[in-house]
Amino acid sequence: MDFEKFEKKEYFVNRELSWLKFDERVLSEARDKNLPLFDRLKFLSITASNLDEFFMVRVASLKDQVHAGYHKTDIAGMTAKEQLKEISVRTHELVHVQYNTLNRSLIPALEKAGMHLVAAHENLTEAQSVFVDRYFEDNVYPVLTPMAMDSSRPFPLIRNKTLNIGALISKKEKSDKLSKKDKTGELLFATVQVPSVLPRVVQIPSKKDGDTTVILLEEIIERNIDKLFLSYDVICAHPYRIMRNADLSIDEDEAADLLKEIEKQLKKRQWGEAIRLEVEDGIDKRLLKIIKNELKLSEEDIYYIPGPLDLTFLMKMYGMDGFDALKVPKYTPQPVKELPADADIFEEIQKHDILLHHPYQTFEPVVDFVRKAAKDPQVLAIKQTLYRVSGNSPIIKALAQAAENGKQVSVLVELKARFDEENNIVWAKMLEKAGCHVIYGLVGLKTHSKITLVVRREEDGIRRYVHLGTGNYNDATAKLYTDTGLLTCQEAIGEDATAVFNMLSGYSEPKSWNKLALAPLWLKDKFLYLIGREAENAKAGEKAHIVAKMNSLCDRDIIEALYKASAAGVKIELIVRGICCLKVGIPGVSENITVRSIVGNFLEHARIYYFENAGSPEVYMSSADWMPRNLERRVEILFPVEQEDLKEKAIHILRVQLADTLKAHVMQADGSYEKIDKRGKKLICAQDTFCEEAIREAEEAKAKDDPAKDRVFIPEKSRITQEDE
Repeated sequence: MDFEKFEKKEYFVNRELSWLKFDERVLSEARDKNLPLFDRLKFLSITASNLDEFFMVRVASLKDQVHAGYHKTDIAGMTAKEQLKEISVRTHELVHVQYNTLNRSLIPALEKAGMHLVAAHENLTEAQSVFVDRYFEDNVYPVLTPMAMDSSRPFPLIRNKTLNIGALISKKEKSDKLSKKDKTGELLFATVQVPSVLPRVVQIPSKKDGDTTVILLEEIIERNIDKLFLSYDVICAHPYRIMRNADLSIDEDEAADLLKEIEKQLKKRQWGEAIRLEVEDGIDKRLLKIIKNELKLSEEDIYYIPGPLDLTFLMKMYGMDGFDALKVPKYTPQPVKELPADADIFEEIQKHDILLHHPYQTFEPVVDFVRKAAKDPQVLAIKQTLYRVSGNSPIIKALAQAAENGKQVSVLVELKARFDEENNIVWAKMLEKAGCHVIYGLVGLKTHSKITLVVRREEDGIRRYVHLGTGNYNDATAKLYTDTGLLTCQEAIGEDATAVFNMLSGYSEPKSWNKLALAPLWLKDKFLYLIGREAENAKAGEKAHIVAKMNSLCDRDIIEALYKASAAGVKIELIVRGICCLKVGIPGVSENITVRSIVGNFLEHARIYYFENAGSPEVYMSSADWMPRNLERRVEILFPVEQEDLKEKAIHILRVQLADTLKAHVMQADGSYEKIDKRGKKLICAQDTFCEEAIREAEEAKAKDDPAKDRVFIPEKSRITQEDE
C-alpha cells in the first residue's frame, strides 16, 4: 500500500479553523430553543470567553509568526498570514451570529420571562434614572480614574481584556464653536476604565412588580461621564475593549529562577501587543481613529458590536436568583458505591481497583484519598502533580497538613499552566512554607499528568496506593468537567508511579516500565503501535475496531496512522470535543472513520481509548489528547483499565456517547458538523443517562446498606395504659 497518499495537505483541517467550528457548536446550543432560556445565556457567554482566549493565545501566536517572518505552512498547507486572513473572516461571522442570537432571540425571550436588560441609559424611566445616578455617586464615582491625552500626557496604557469608555472632550469655552464635524485636532481624547472590582450587572427598580430589571455598569458611567470632566464638554462617549497578546514566551534555559521569570512575564501579559479591538457599533469615527492609530491596529482587527461588549456578563445574569425554572436543574454528584461513607479508603482499594466517573460521581473520594493520607500515621509519603487547582483547594490544605505532620510530601506544581500561573505561584509558595518539597515543572516541558502516590507502611510491608486521572485535581471544575479516574494499589502501577516521581524530581528514568506509558518518552509510539496493530488485524481478517474519546485531535502522525488503519478496513469511531484536523469520508482514506462532538451541560474532558485487539479488547485512559503538544512537549500518562468490571464500565461510557442523539454533532465530509436527525430514533442524551445511572446506583447502594430496610416496627401496646392513650 502506498502510504504517501495519506500525507496530502488537502486531507487535513487547519487547527485554528477547526477550533472555530467548535465554538460554533457551543454557539448552536445558545441558539437551541429546546434548551432552557438561562442555559442558552450561559452557552452564549462561554462562546465569548472561548473567543477571548483564542485571540490572546492562538491569534497572538500567529501574529508573532508573521512578525518573525515565519513562512512555514501547517498540516493543511496554510501559512500564518493565510490563517490570520481566514480567521478574521470567520470570527467576524461568528461575532455577527452571537449578537443576532442575543438581540433577536434571547433578549425578547428574557423580556417575556420578566427579565429586562436596559441596553441604553437613554431608555431609563425617571425613577430608574434617579436610582442609577445615586448609585453612581455612592458606589462608582469614588472608584473611577479618568485619563486624558494631550501634549503633556501620552495615550494611557489600556490593560488587556478591560472594558473602557473612550470620549472626546473639549474646553467649555470652546464647546459652542464645535460641532461633530469639527476636526479631531481641536478635541481631546479621554478614557476611563469600567472597574472590574464592581458588579457589571446592576439591578435597578422595575416598572412592574415581580419583574427583574438590570443595567450594565458601563451605561451608568456613560450616563454620568460629564461628572468626570467638569471643565469640559463631552462631545461623544463610547465603550471599547482591547485584546492583547497574552502568550507567555519564556526562555527557560536562560531563566535562572523559573518562578521569578514567570512572575515577571505575567506582568507583561497586561501590556502585550494589541491584537483585537471591540467597539460599539456607531462609534464616532474621530474617536475610533485615535484609538486605532494609538494601538496600531488594522481595520480587520476591529469588531463593530451591535450590543454590549464582552458577553461574559451573561454568566452573571445566569447566576441571578429567581429564575431556576428557566435553567437545567442543578445536578448533585453522587456517592461512589464502592466507597461507603464509613469505609476505610485504603482497605477498599486493597479489595479492588475503583473507577471514578466525574461529575456524575462525586470528586470527594479523590480529596478524601489525600486528606486521609495526610492524617494516617501509617502513611510515610505523598507525592502529587498539580496543574490546575481551585481557589480554595482542600487538596492543597491536606498536602500542607501532611508535611506539618512530618510526612515526606513532594509536589510538582506546574507554573506554566496557562492563565493559572499566578494561582499556582501562590500555592507553590504556601506548600514550601508548610515544609513540602516543591518541584516547579521541567525545563521545556509542561507536566500535565494527573497522578497521586501514597506510600503506606502496613503489616506485610510497604504498599503504594495510586490515583491516576484524566482531569485536574480541582474540586470546583470536577463538578463541571466530565473526567475519569482510577484508584489502585496494583504493585506494577505503584512501581511505575514511583518511577514517574523519581523522573520528575531527579531526572532518573527506569530501565523498563510495567503498565504506564509516558509522554514525551514513548507514549506517541505506544499509540502508533496500538493503531497499527488494529490495521494489521484487519488485514488478517481479525476483529479490528478503534473508539477514541478526547478533547482534540491534531497530531499529523496519529491522523496518518488512523487513515492507514481506515484504509485497511478498521472501523474507527472518534468522539472529539474540540479541534479535529482529520477529515472523514475521503474515498480510500477515511471512509471507515466517523467523528462526533458532544457539547452538553458538562464540559467533555475525559480521554478514553479502546482497541479491539482481535477480540481481546484493551482500554486505556489518559491525561493526553492526540496533539503534538501532549505527545511531544508535555509529561503525560496513559494507564490501562484491566479489571474486567471496570473495563466494561469504560466501554459503557463510550457506547452511550456513541448512541447520543440529542447533544452529538457529527462531522460531515465537507468538514461541517450537523446534529443527528432525530426522526425515528430513540432520544438519548449521554450526559443525562450518566446522571440517571449514578443516581440509581447510589440509591441501590444506600438501600443495600440500610440495616433497617428488612425490619418491621411493631409497637408494644401492653406497655401503654388507657390513660396514656
